[in-house]
Amino acid sequence: MANNGINARYDFVLLFDVQDGNPNGDPDAGNLPRIDPETGHGLVTDVCLKRKVRNYVALAKRDDKGNPASGYDIYVKERGILANEQKRAYQTIGETEGSDSPNLRARGWMMKTFFDVRCFGAVMTTGKTEEEKPTARGSGGKNKKLWNCGQVRGPVQLTFARSIDPIVALEHSITRVALTNASDTDRSSVDPDSGEEKAGSGQMGRKSTIPYGLYRAHGFVSPQLAADTGFSEGDLTLLWQALANMFESDRSAARGLMSARHLIVFKHESPLGDAPAHRLFERVSVTRKKTPARQFADYEVLLDGKPLAGEELRKEVAAKS
Repeated sequence: MANNGINARYDFVLLFDVQDGNPNGDPDAGNLPRIDPETGHGLVTDVCLKRKVRNYVALAKRDDKGNPASGYDIYVKERGILANEQKRAYQTIGETEGSDSPNLRARGWMMKTFFDVRCFGAVMTTGKTEEEKPTARGSGGKNKKLWNCGQVRGPVQLTFARSIDPIVALEHSITRVALTNASDTDRSSVDPDSGEEKAGSGQMGRKSTIPYGLYRAHGFVSPQLAADTGFSEGDLTLLWQALANMFESDRSAARGLMSARHLIVFKHESPLGDAPAHRLFERVSVTRKKTPARQFADYEVLLDGKPLAGEELRKEVAAKS
């Protein structure tokens, strides 16, 4: 793991698209694609994008035995228990369970060990004891925190991704030909030759997709916060790689064909920056050339009024124009 810190601010624009898929289902809406109800534009949450970055790092940074490489473990794992990871920190530094006050040594171990902690930050105050008994005066007690590693404000932050144009959410009827249990249908029979029970019919289901959508997300890298977490130049290079390749290792039938198209990185000359982020983002414009859009070629992406080459995925430019 590289130890060289970053000394400049970065702001970036990520363009990615989806074809015949659901980029980020909304559990509050039957897992339909997330949408802005006022404009009809599609949305992909920041936590969805961070999940894909974490998954890429977990695959890219493994040792010969398939274990996470030193310094590149992932704190927020799928189906993981956060308190167990914090307990590892206390055990490693030889401390007891701790108190309501965060243990700074444990906090440092977490940042050194987990890529996503020093990249995105984390609230590591989870884990509690059983509720304390009321005091003699009758006032109730409170839960005492276990494995308290404090909080970390991450240097890398992402916005929601928003589609360039309104999306059309479609629902497709699909047939499930094999059932889980015989009780899933009221029509079943027994095969006279094998004696196996077979369903008399399948079941109907639904699948949600959008025909095509080009999405735009914005991101920020703070050198001041990177100095606190230990986020290094090596970590930054890995982040760019993850953003460019995260869809390649995260394929799913539900998400269709998702591809990163452009990553435009604005590098500032100073830690405080040379220009406001929104002014830099305005230098990148995306216009539709054909209606309805069904592929990336139906759009034109301009940087400072000049077209970006389609094969140029990541482009770094000076923030000071």
